[in-house]
Amino acid sequence: MTMSPLDTQLERWAIRYARIALGAAFLSGIASRFGLWGKNVGYGNFAGFERYTAEVNAFMPAATIPFLAWAATAAELLLGIALVIGFRLRWTALGSALLLLLFGTAMSISFGIKSPLDYSVFSASAAALLVALRADGHRSGVAGRNPGAT
Repeated sequence: MTMSPLDTQLERWAIRYARIALGAAFLSGIASRFGLWGKNVGYGNFAGFERYTAEVNAFMPAATIPFLAWAATAAELLLGIALVIGFRLRWTALGSALLLLLFGTAMSISFGIKSPLDYSVFSASAAALLVALRADGHRSGVAGRNPGAT
């Protein structure tokens, strides 16, 4: 099925909007855990983020929490930057979808299903999957697009 030029443009902008919004959300979380949004905003500092990581992963042994906090931080930093610049978009978006799915699942286990639904974690994961599906123009009727060029 061939898309109209208007639909093609709308799809390109929607993918761009989704990937930049997802990337910015990851990077905002990084800024919060290092106090860049302010001392009393969000986590405020990395210790506050580690406390939250322990709450979200209440089912995990306490000894794993520092590793989980740093692993999440590294993953969110790399994925956030890659999403914003559009680097290897299909794989970056798939990684983002998986990370968000794991986060939402951990939230569900520790706090109940309402928490990840209220914070749109699964919605963000689904958006990342859509970005991955359309990252190279696959099935969009757009011939000759470069992978990750959205």
